[in-house]
Amino acid sequence: MIRDAETLHLLLETLQQFVNEALIPRENELAEADDVPADIVSQFRELGLFGLTLPEAYGGLGLTMEEEVNVAFELGRTSPAFRSYFGTNNGIGSIGILLDGTEAQKQHYLPKLASGELLSSFCLTEPDSGSDAASLKTTAVRHGDHYIINGTKRFITNAPHAGIYTVMARTNPDIKGSGGISAFIVERDTPGLSLGKRDHKMGQKGAHTCDVIFDNVRVPADQLIGGVEGVGFKTAMKVLDKGRLHIAAVSVGAAERMLNDALNYALERKQFGQPIAEFQLIQAMLADSKAEIYAARCMVVDAARKRDEGLNIGTEASCSKMFATEMCGRVADRCVQIHGGAGYVSEYAIERFYRDVRLFRLYEGTTQIQQLVIARNMIREAKH
Repeated sequence: MIRDAETLHLLLETLQQFVNEALIPRENELAEADDVPADIVSQFRELGLFGLTLPEAYGGLGLTMEEEVNVAFELGRTSPAFRSYFGTNNGIGSIGILLDGTEAQKQHYLPKLASGELLSSFCLTEPDSGSDAASLKTTAVRHGDHYIINGTKRFITNAPHAGIYTVMARTNPDIKGSGGISAFIVERDTPGLSLGKRDHKMGQKGAHTCDVIFDNVRVPADQLIGGVEGVGFKTAMKVLDKGRLHIAAVSVGAAERMLNDALNYALERKQFGQPIAEFQLIQAMLADSKAEIYAARCMVVDAARKRDEGLNIGTEASCSKMFATEMCGRVADRCVQIHGGAGYVSEYAIERFYRDVRLFRLYEGTTQIQQLVIARNMIREAKH
């Protein structure tokens, strides 16, 4: 749902200019320093990017899902680390509080997230539980008016910078599956909370992840999200539905950037006396990429509109995430091929994007998990 087309157009124009003039020229600097420049972070705050999706009542812009994916199409055109820096505040790091938190929790944390005063992280994955998130081992034991949390979370985006963590932990050890899991807000300076060393990843330099370790961390009982035990896994799944749609949109934006770069290269690069864009086999790769990007964009917008209508989009979110991220990988591969040997050296952005976009098919649920979600939903609906 687009609330005001003119307002959204102005926002997208502003973001397009920002991406083109402020972010794309700094991509190499970001990658070499493995850090988002401080002046860029300040510009994120000035533009209100930390609160894009948070309600206006808490200091955000309150974008609808359809508006959000249109923004993600623009932000996807540059290094993913830029968007990742403020992405958790708009997604997995805040949505659990927004959807299921108490009003006191919302009032306390959401304005700080919207302004960028606080960064947030979402702690679900563990060393022994990734795709099988319901088997997580982190525990939260009630002790008077506190919970004692113990466990380790792995590959946590923005963990080195976060001020708060949304933590999934097992409050009922007698329930082995998802029903025994609860969600907590844990602040960075809580005694017993420590961070592992930053992960050295294949790509996405500047987007930092690390382990978050809980060693007898005492968390006040009023930090239990929603004040209810046993519903944390449901909160996590709602968070991931929205996150999957967002990553699908970012994948579309990244694919559009790669294809545009490849097209421009093909028009300039000459072989056998003519631009390689004139060769039919190059044209086939360009055309296949264009068609797949168009299909993914349509899927994402359709699913976003359905979410704004209040419909359950579990299947559509997984379809969009699966198709868009796999599409993005295929486009990346074709664009390296179009660049030829130049695509394998860092002088051209496609070498970096080829590594960066590989992660899209893994986080927020791997492609294989999306296949399972889609098929199980189909079977469940057929039985009814």
